[in-house]
Amino acid sequence: MRKPLIAIAVLVGLVAAAPAAVAAEGEIKRTASGKPDFTGVYDISSITPFSRPKDFGEKLTLTPEEAQALAKRRADTNAAQDAPSDPERAAPEEGGNVGAYNNFWFEWGSQNFMIDGKYRTSVLTDPPNGQMPAMTEEGKKRAAAAPKFAWPNRGYAWWLESGDIPYDGPETNIVGVRCMYQPTASVAIRPLPYNNVKTIVQTEDHFMINIEWMHWTRVVRIGGEHVPADYTSLSGDSIGWWEGDTLVVETTNFRDMPDLRGEGVRVVERFSPGDANSLIYSFTVENPEYEAPYSGELPWPKTTGKSYEYACHEGNYAMGNTLRGARLLESEFKKGQSSSGQE
Repeated sequence: MRKPLIAIAVLVGLVAAAPAAVAAEGEIKRTASGKPDFTGVYDISSITPFSRPKDFGEKLTLTPEEAQALAKRRADTNAAQDAPSDPERAAPEEGGNVGAYNNFWFEWGSQNFMIDGKYRTSVLTDPPNGQMPAMTEEGKKRAAAAPKFAWPNRGYAWWLESGDIPYDGPETNIVGVRCMYQPTASVAIRPLPYNNVKTIVQTEDHFMINIEWMHWTRVVRIGGEHVPADYTSLSGDSIGWWEGDTLVVETTNFRDMPDLRGEGVRVVERFSPGDANSLIYSFTVENPEYEAPYSGELPWPKTTGKSYEYACHEGNYAMGNTLRGARLLESEFKKGQSSSGQE
């Protein structure tokens, strides 16, 4: 969640090393070498969904009236969720879903984004229907066996009956729950329910993206070469090159984990000038778990806001308490079996 801003020494150093040409009002800012200078803070919050609602089919854009109706629906939903809680409401169902924190903390955005003056129906542009490609058989098997973001809460240690290992230790939880990394916030990048701020610092030979969710920093080597394949990272290894005014970034060498496909994944991103206050971001992902690549695009508008620390577990207490709770439920389950004469 949003916490007081923490200064990052590397950002200060990179800013100091990035001379830029002064742009007139309304012009695209450029570096000393004449390349677009994307340095700045961006907020990509939007109600435009990643995948297109199926009712739209291959319809890429919305009419202004359709966009206005969706924006009103979002505003009405926010108003309802922001209403004071009923003090007479019943307690949550035992073992049920107690819900998330208050809507105040979410940053859904207020309208669908526009590209070329038209509202978009989705971030995804390819396949043409705006839907993710079908998964391969290998992908389906891997997804079924992967750790889950949220396991069922049945009020007892059900995993001792099923053979699942959701709470054996931190390593059996996904990297997001462990507060290590949020892939969909990092590469390829999409709007999410909160923490949508990205900070870019650019020099002639490096391009850095500080990502608010999980407080992750990607550093792209412009003109560099990929490191050997056995050097991997959660967000991969990124190199970049210029094609006219577009910075093309290729990322490979993703770390392979039970909940995060890395082997064989390749992402190509493009950063192009929009106007003086925005850039256009597009991406194509090649992932062996899907039958075809998929692509998308969205604008990144600049913001006067700040990028804040994503503290996540507040000292990582949540993970320890989750595992302690699991041990307690396991102890109660085994005592129940013992008292009933079961082994």
